[in-house]
Amino acid sequence: MVQDNISVCGSDCGSCYCFGNLCKGCNVCMGKVFHVAEGETCAIYDCVKNTKHLNHCGECDLVPCQIWLNTRDPKFTDEEFRENIAMRIELLGCK
Repeated sequence: MVQDNISVCGSDCGSCYCFGNLCKGCNVCMGKVFHVAEGETCAIYDCVKNTKHLNHCGECDLVPCQIWLNTRDPKFTDEEFRENIAMRIELLGCK
């Protein structure tokens, strides 16, 4: 079972500098996080919860999918992004 502070995509909200300040966590705000346009939902959260009706991406056979690749944090280098995806997959308990 994924912990409450782990988002549907495997990100550890509790380790984010925004957690508790700008954001209450993806699960609490139901994907309406500060870094998406007001009133919109994170594309990953929307896919897993609203479209596929899963608990988290670890339950999907397509992880990591194109949505993950399209929601890359621009601060990451290519290597950091690959490492981030691997860490998230591990936190979700898949592959």
